[in-house]
Amino acid sequence: MKQLAAKFIDFAELECKGSSPLYEQLAINVADNEELLELSSHAREGQPIPNLLFGAVHYLLLSGEQHELRKYYPSLTEKPGSPEEVFPHFLDFCRSHRRSIMELMGKKLVQTNEVRRCAYLYPVFCHIHKKTKKPLSLIEIGTSAGLQLLWDQYSYTYGDHQIYGNKSSALQLSSRVRQGTMPDLLSDVPRVAFRTGVDLHVSDLTDGEETLWLKALIWPEHRERLEIFEKAVRQFRENPPSLVEGDGVSLLDELAANAPSDSTLCIFHTHVANQMPWEVKEELLQKVSAIGRKQDVFHIYNNIEDRKLHLDYFINGKSYAETVGDTDGHGRWFDWHLNATTCLM
Repeated sequence: MKQLAAKFIDFAELECKGSSPLYEQLAINVADNEELLELSSHAREGQPIPNLLFGAVHYLLLSGEQHELRKYYPSLTEKPGSPEEVFPHFLDFCRSHRRSIMELMGKKLVQTNEVRRCAYLYPVFCHIHKKTKKPLSLIEIGTSAGLQLLWDQYSYTYGDHQIYGNKSSALQLSSRVRQGTMPDLLSDVPRVAFRTGVDLHVSDLTDGEETLWLKALIWPEHRERLEIFEKAVRQFRENPPSLVEGDGVSLLDELAANAPSDSTLCIFHTHVANQMPWEVKEELLQKVSAIGRKQDVFHIYNNIEDRKLHLDYFINGKSYAETVGDTDGHGRWFDWHLNATTCLM
C-alpha cells in the first residue's frame, strides 16, 4: 500500500496544489487511510488511480446520489463547504457506495478531454507547418472523444491582445507562455488534410452516460474547464472527425498508410504514454522511427521519459529531437523552447 499512498501524495503535491483544494485535501487523507487505499487498488491496471477514484465519486454525485458530501463540491453547490472538513463525509460516501465505486473503477478509464491543451498544440503544429510547407495529417493516439483533433477549429489568446487560430470559432482558449519566448504563430491556420483518432475505448459523445463520465473527470472547482468541454462537444457534433477503436500502437502503420502522400504526417498524444507499459512505449518509438525511414513524420508527446512536451521528427530520413518544455496538465500555461534543434543521425 506504500506505493499506492505515494501516488496520492504525488497527486496532491504535483497536480492539485494551487489548482484544486478539494482534491488536494482528499488525496492527502486517502494516502493515510488503509480502507480507501484498498478500495483504490481495484482500479484497472495502468490507470491514474487518484483521478479514477475521485472521478468515480464525482460521477455518482453528478448522477444524483444524495449525501452530505455534495455540499463540498463546487460543481454541485454555489457555496461549498471548507475542503478541510470534507474527508469524514468522503469516507462515509465511499463506505456506503463501495460496490458502485468498485464497479466504476473496474470498467472506466481516465480519458480526460483537456481541450485547453490545444493551446500549446496549436503553436507546435504551426511550427511543423513552417518547416514543411505542407498540409498536415493527424493521428492522435489515446484520442478519447477526439476533441483535441479539432485544434484547428478553435481560436486562441496568449496574453498579447491578439487572437490566433480560427477567429470565428465559438470556442476561444486562453493560455500563457511561462518560460521562453512567445512562439512565432502563423497568421493563417495550417490546413489539415486528414485526421483520425484511435483509442482502446472511444468515448461516444452521443451517449449521455459516457458524456457524464467525461464531465466527472473534470475537477469540481474547474467551472471554466467544464464550459470549454461543453462548447467543444457542440463543435465536435457539427463536424465529427474519424475515430477508430483499438490499440493505437498496433494500428499505427495501418493508420499512417491512409494519410495523403502530399501531406506531413503528425502523430501526437498528451498525457497518454504514462498509461503505457515501458515495452509499449519502446514499440511506439520504434514504429515512429520505421515510418520516418520511409517518409517525413513528426511525433508530439509527453510522459514517455519525462513530463515535458517533446517534438521528435524525421525529414528526408534524418532524425531530429526538440523539447518544447513543461506544460500545465490543464493547458493554462506552457514553456516554449523550440530554438535549438538536435540532429540525432
